[in-house]
Amino acid sequence: MARFFLLGLVLLPIVEIALFIKVGQTIGLLPTLALIISAAVLGGALLRWQGLSVLMQLRGNVAAGKLPGQTIADTALIGVAAVLLVLPGFLSDVVGLSLLMPPVRRWIYKTLAANFTVVSTGGFQSQPRPQDSRVNGPGVIDLDDEDYRPR
Repeated sequence: MARFFLLGLVLLPIVEIALFIKVGQTIGLLPTLALIISAAVLGGALLRWQGLSVLMQLRGNVAAGKLPGQTIADTALIGVAAVLLVLPGFLSDVVGLSLLMPPVRRWIYKTLAANFTVVSTGGFQSQPRPQDSRVNGPGVIDLDDEDYRPR
């Protein structure tokens, strides 16, 4: 996993520079710069619009007593999109703008949620639920405060 991350970290600037050169050769310097600047401005506007929408959903989920898992994932993906839009480059702008689209975020969430299990331990529940066997099952070790010491 670390090798892929390092490889991506090295390849991303090379791909971005190659795209800059290719687009600059095709449409010229000023239109290329205008595209990068307009993508950043458009991304900022979409980020604000989507960010406010997600915050309103988060507030609604908490008020309704639901676990806001997808809303928190949307917030994280919008943050990643913001970082990608700040980076200059066409590839990062395309990926960042695609992360701002709700269908893309839903697809990523569903893909990741298939590999994880979320266990609620209370706090967001409005009514008591039956005891979950994964929380106090045979393979779970429950530590008291005196049993746990931070390093």
